[in-house]
Amino acid sequence: MVTGATGVTGVTDVTDADFEAEVIGAGLPVLVEFTADWCPPCRQMGPVLKALAAEEGDRLKVVQLDVDSNPATTNAYKVLSMPTFMVFRGGEPVKAMVGARAKRKLLEELADVM
Repeated sequence: MVTGATGVTGVTDVTDADFEAEVIGAGLPVLVEFTADWCPPCRQMGPVLKALAAEEGDRLKVVQLDVDSNPATTNAYKVLSMPTFMVFRGGEPVKAMVGARAKRKLLEELADVM
């Protein structure tokens, strides 16, 4: 397992350089957390994302993108608030959510895209 910049095991870090391969070209739906080290709600989401990756890893890929280090992707998807969650399926964004949330709520919101 890969440990993300925020220290979340099971959640892969993606960058501007590998976003196309890791997210756009993924076989599974991908939940991308646009995050930043300075964002307390983003850090709160660490355990939620880790649990989600562990429980739903066969149906959903979970990745994080640091907005400060990866401005091209952040700007391409017009991400302005952290954390922003975007679900990509078949290379296209199909859902976007802004703000921290409980795992139960996140799972409810993801049910129609997994």
